Amino acid sequence: MRKIDKLVICGVGLIGGSVALALRQARLVNRIVGVGRRRETLEQALQLGVIDEISTDWAEALDGAEIVLLAMPVGQTDAVAAAMAPHLGPDTLVTDAGSTKRDVIEAIYRHLAAHLPRVVPAHPIAGAEKSGPSAARADLYRKRKVVVTPLPENDAVAVARVRELWAACGAHLFEMTPQEHDRVFAAVSHLPHLLAFGLVHDLAGRANAEELFSYAASGFRDFTRVAGSHPEMWRDICLANRHSLLAELDAYLGELAWLRALLASGDGPALEKVFSEASRARNEWADKAFPATPSGE
Repeated sequence: MRKIDKLVICGVGLIGGSVALALRQARLVNRIVGVGRRRETLEQALQLGVIDEISTDWAEALDGAEIVLLAMPVGQTDAVAAAMAPHLGPDTLVTDAGSTKRDVIEAIYRHLAAHLPRVVPAHPIAGAEKSGPSAARADLYRKRKVVVTPLPENDAVAVARVRELWAACGAHLFEMTPQEHDRVFAAVSHLPHLLAFGLVHDLAGRANAEELFSYAASGFRDFTRVAGSHPEMWRDICLANRHSLLAELDAYLGELAWLRALLASGDGPALEKVFSEASRARNEWADKAFPATPSGE
């Protein structure tokens, strides 16, 4: 990958900060400028060495910028794109790390129409329940998937440059249409987060919540891990992808109704059949997605 002279990152927390650290570790960036809403977050990122400087002015930040990464919560995309538009140079490449694409692309068409050849949406499939610059790490994207969702107007060179950026972070690259992306991730990412938040919220609101949590063990921990994620970010994701997410939630409610009927009727064989099919599917997926590392490696 050709070295980036000036990289601007809007949103210097886990996602944006990890890109900065990965590229810095690979010595593929000269200068990283951080932009964001909260001065204290930017100051922390500067102190931790995630970024080289802070900018509170888009004209200043974009002056001479080679690449801009939008890594803030997706709900901010419209306002950020509008603020960037008057100052974006003709040669600057823009990409994002949003977990939804429909709303991001609508904002791009609304505010960055003059720059469409060089605005390439993407989504890294990596994260953690912790957030902020202190959670960022250089290896976050290593061997993880990044989905690039090019627009019809995108220049092939710009798409290749975005792919190079993520590959330099250690990621495996895939491509989807924005519509396919939102349908897929409503099922395998957004719905699980919604369910985890909902379960924890339900238990926390009960009169005996303290007792319930005192007996919760590893199964509860694993199922609800993602409920520790950034609330604002996941609010924005769920709302932005609500059409696909509602369809997935309705399908899941149908599954829950079926399981309830089996429990109510005491149908053990049918319940075991459901569990067996689910267990087999889950284990086959896990074996492919997380293959065991040979001993000695």
